[in-house]
Amino acid sequence: MGLYRSMMGLALRNPGVVPALLGLAWASRRKAWWRHPPFLPLPPRGYLSWRSETAWGEAGATGPDGAMVRYLHWTRAMRRQQRRRRR
Repeated sequence: MGLYRSMMGLALRNPGVVPALLGLAWASRRKAWWRHPPFLPLPPRGYLSWRSETAWGEAGATGPDGAMVRYLHWTRAMRRQQRRRRR
């Protein structure tokens, strides 16, 4: 829950990242998310743990807001680039 809280705080402090944050959440959602509680399109816990550990050295850790914003914008740009390549 700590990562979700920090992401909500980031969105409140920097509303411009909300589209990138929602795009990342949708892109990394668990497969068949509608079949499992809490019935929300959230990323698997294992992925979140792995991602924070590889980025910050500890599972559940979050980095400074600036680094998180850069990561969100980078992932958004990469998803856009992939969509262009598929066309």
